[in-house]
Amino acid sequence: MPTDAYQDALKRARRLTQSDQLRLLEELAGILRQREATQRRRSILELQGLGKEVWRGVDPRGHVDRERNSWNR
Repeated sequence: MPTDAYQDALKRARRLTQSDQLRLLEELAGILRQREATQRRRSILELQGLGKEVWRGVDPRGHVDRERNSWNR
């Protein structure tokens, strides 16, 4: 649902000349491009090692064997 601010901006944009509407459109596109460029991209590799303290002291082979054995019940 559009906000009041959006509705007001749209109403004002409709009153602009065609050339001013195009300039506004270009300006808005530039704002969005800039915002996208400044947002930091995330990498799945940032999760590496997350939660490792939970597994400290756990024997991996023993854990996998226990899990597999639980499937057969």
